[in-house]
Amino acid sequence: MNVYEAMRTTFAAREYTNDPVDDATLYRLLDNARFAPSGGNRQGWKVIIVRDAEKRASLKTMMQPTANQYVAQMRAGEVPFNTITPTALSSEELTGRPVHFPLIDDLEHTPILLIICVDLTQVTSFDKDLDRVGVISGASIYPFAWNILLAARNEGLGGVLTTFLAHSEVEARDLLNLPDHFAVAAMLGIGTPLKQLTRLKREPVEHFTRIDAWDGPVFTGDDA
Repeated sequence: MNVYEAMRTTFAAREYTNDPVDDATLYRLLDNARFAPSGGNRQGWKVIIVRDAEKRASLKTMMQPTANQYVAQMRAGEVPFNTITPTALSSEELTGRPVHFPLIDDLEHTPILLIICVDLTQVTSFDKDLDRVGVISGASIYPFAWNILLAARNEGLGGVLTTFLAHSEVEARDLLNLPDHFAVAAMLGIGTPLKQLTRLKREPVEHFTRIDAWDGPVFTGDDA
């Protein structure tokens, strides 16, 4: 599979068959993903492969309130956990009855479950003094996580990158014995997809690209 095909067909696979993924394959995914870029090539990632059934059950319990709020806000037409527009829902509406959510519902049976952590002493945060949520530090961890999913696609597998667990980082830190200077960046589920998708829907380049300024001409790819 060439890289463009992988980029266009790597979808968010949250449901998997019962087929196991052997250690040799998982090692190969990580062995190729490690060539992702990071600030200063400091490679501040750490991967925890969660196999223990009790820990998986604990993670599921941890994330349930987050999933409840996420779905409640989505149903209300809000962007969940957004830092610009606060929710208009009451605490009762946000913490309503438990919802069903793909991957989290079946966490105990996910073939591969990875927790991707990042060493905060090894990331550069150029936006640390701005009055907004920080995003720059993610540049040193998410390319690595995405490489794992691209590698999985190349192996005929599927996966999904979720960040629900970050909302319960304090509890997760205790469960996984994470040092204080490590942050939970993502949780990845990987396995043989229950259903394969080959055509993804995305906005065209013209929708999000401008020349020289925010309100500049639309970039069409045609020569001037």
